[in-house]
Amino acid sequence: MSTTDETAAAKVPFKLEAVVIPVTDVDRSKDFYAGLGWRLDADFAFDNGFRIVQFTPPGSPASVQFGTSVTSAAPGSAQGLYLVVSDIKVARDEMAGHGVEVSEVFHPGTPGAQFQPVDSDSRVGGPDGDHASYGSFATFTDPDGNGWLLQEITTRLPGRIEATETTYASVEDLQQALTRAATAHGEHEARNGGVRDAEWPAWYAMYMVAEAAGDELPQ
Repeated sequence: MSTTDETAAAKVPFKLEAVVIPVTDVDRSKDFYAGLGWRLDADFAFDNGFRIVQFTPPGSPASVQFGTSVTSAAPGSAQGLYLVVSDIKVARDEMAGHGVEVSEVFHPGTPGAQFQPVDSDSRVGGPDGDHASYGSFATFTDPDGNGWLLQEITTRLPGRIEATETTYASVEDLQQALTRAATAHGEHEARNGGVRDAEWPAWYAMYMVAEAAGDELPQ
């Protein structure tokens, strides 16, 4: 491959579209994920016995698929499937409201504790003390035992978000980002003699994009 070809290949987006999970009873799983309020994208069955079902969680760019003749993996063997949320307590309560048996909110007492069993001593009850981004979790499983993680993320690590593709998963996420920008902008105006900044929309935009990308925030 030439250098030109390598450069061209590097510019092709590779977007994770769907994750396949192994299940025993397709209809039971369909009822479960529909009960979470996830969007049903597809349920296609074919004469040869192949069936594919796809759901997308609210605000997610990626989906989950299951069905018959989809995977040879053992039902329940999919573990550590992440669902990122902006408020772990609200998300946990919402899951419980759907009738799901979901763990209490916890933070890892030791690295990797989020992947340990629910009764592990490595899990410390309650969210991270500082509500540090990436630090608070809750877990649940589907009827086959496929394991899901709710993880609270409020600010991404540097380089995790393309500045040209900044998006917000929900109205609540956008509102919280605007609130943080407003607070920071108030401090910005105070440092400049309390004079109203007529260009505040541009400042908000710079702040919100930088925050999402994990870049240095404007002062």
